[in-house]
Amino acid sequence: MATAHSAPLERGARNVNTRDDHQVRPGEIAIGVIIGRTSEFFDFFVYAIASVLVFPTVVFPYMERITATLWSFALFPLAFIARPIGTQIFMWVDRRHGRGTKLTMALFLLGTSTVLVAFLPGYAEIGGWSAILLALFRIGQGIALGGAWDGLASLLALNAPEKQRGWWAMVPQLGAPLGLVVASALFAFFVSTLPAEDFISWGWRYPFFVAFALNVVALFARLRIVVTPEYTELFKSRELTPSPVGATVKAQWRNIIIGAFAPLASFALFHMVTVFPLSWVNLFTREDIASFLLIETIGGVVGLGAIVLSGLLADRIGRRSVLGYTAAGIAAYSGFAPQLLNGGRAGEVLFMVMGFLLLGLSFGQSSGAVTSNFPKRARYTGAALTSDLAWLFGAGFAPLAALALTQAFGLVAAGAYLLSGALGTLAALGLNVELARRLD
Repeated sequence: MATAHSAPLERGARNVNTRDDHQVRPGEIAIGVIIGRTSEFFDFFVYAIASVLVFPTVVFPYMERITATLWSFALFPLAFIARPIGTQIFMWVDRRHGRGTKLTMALFLLGTSTVLVAFLPGYAEIGGWSAILLALFRIGQGIALGGAWDGLASLLALNAPEKQRGWWAMVPQLGAPLGLVVASALFAFFVSTLPAEDFISWGWRYPFFVAFALNVVALFARLRIVVTPEYTELFKSRELTPSPVGATVKAQWRNIIIGAFAPLASFALFHMVTVFPLSWVNLFTREDIASFLLIETIGGVVGLGAIVLSGLLADRIGRRSVLGYTAAGIAAYSGFAPQLLNGGRAGEVLFMVMGFLLLGLSFGQSSGAVTSNFPKRARYTGAALTSDLAWLFGAGFAPLAALALTQAFGLVAAGAYLLSGALGTLAALGLNVELARRLD
């Protein structure tokens, strides 16, 4: 049963998707997945970039720059903490009212929470309430992201040809570099064309309006797939239906924990080559921020190509091998790469290109690992919970931890933090024999 508000949207989506053959095509699923993930990651990176360039000045202007940035990063993981709560709430909505209603509510909450950030009053207007409001909007984003899990990535992996599972498993991950490229380029444009006063006053708000518009597009792109009869039946036949969260955790706790740690290296690296280097350059160098954002844009393109390459490699040597080899590569990278940030423009470019190459190879197969680790009856809810915990453990606190460690002990400490993520992945892959069997 759908709610009155979502029913017209679902009917419109069904009409748009009407066709004669009623065949389910992996390519069609892939389009919906990429559009949805790009929208979500664009929201993610818009907030992340603003956490470095905007919020320390707008929300914490009474603090020193590095202290203000640390407090800004302290609000950052609230979304990751709230995601499992959102998953539990929206799984209930899914069971009671259907996937289309759940997705509509979640994406409207995500869009609303994001666009409200664009209207955030600063400390100069409302004092400490500015930080409280930002925290509430961030929690709203996290709850919405927990509900935005639509099962399409799992469906894509299960419906793909047997010998091309690695290729199709990497498709959902393309949304991350695409979202980063658009967000970084957009902020680079505003930073480079506006005076600093205008950017801090109003220029930074426009990317959040764009994020809301993208959420609306993504909603229709995903609804046109998930609400059609053939896809509804396929979700049921593949047993991609929501199970109670408590029962799933009780029965699958081991798989959830192992699944959360298996992609830890890629999720830790995720922020170490996106948010952390931007904060380092902004706080400790005199480099032009717009130029560095363009370097991040180039890095995103490199990551995009590396994700595609991961699909080809996974079908040749196995997903577990790709995850294991890249985790070892990330461990080696952690020993010297952070110091490159202190090596001028050439060092920054080398740091970003190498980092995004490793990130693409590892991140490209991380979703496949999550999907393959669960029996059918628990795959939909289990994969959602595992993804939530993997992001929380691997990425949620990464900017705060890396910057705090760097301030206290130097850049070598940021490398040690990244190394811990790589060791977590290697341990998870080595200890779980069943996971290894399923991934090969």
